[in-house]
Amino acid sequence: QVQLVESGGGLVQAGGSLRLSCAASGSIFSINAMGWYRQAPGKQRDLVATVTSGGSTNYADSVKGRFTISRDNAKNTVYLRMNSLQPEDTAVYYCNARIVRRSSNGRSYEYDYWGQGTQVTVSS
Repeated sequence: QVQLVESGGGLVQAGGSLRLSCAASGSIFSINAMGWYRQAPGKQRDLVATVTSGGSTNYADSVKGRFTISRDNAKNTVYLRMNSLQPEDTAVYYCNARIVRRSSNGRSYEYDYWGQGTQVTVSS
């Protein structure tokens, strides 16, 4: 079993900051890409940012220059630092990880896991 546990969401005023964390635990051989997605009410789930195991990052245009994704491979944890938050950033934020697990036959397989989501609300 693998779990992704998120923390750090909440209510903040426009212009404020928050930091989200997501820790992966369980039967993990290695973790490839990790990332954050968000879903506002009535909208689809969209990419916010991703980071590879080597540290390469990718951001949605709407958050470039304001959000920073990072990871601690030793802790199997990914972070999202969010600065200059705006009301349009209000959404449920989901952590995603592509986790490699080793099966009983010795082969490795990559699986896609999601956290439970954490609410971020930015008031104007």
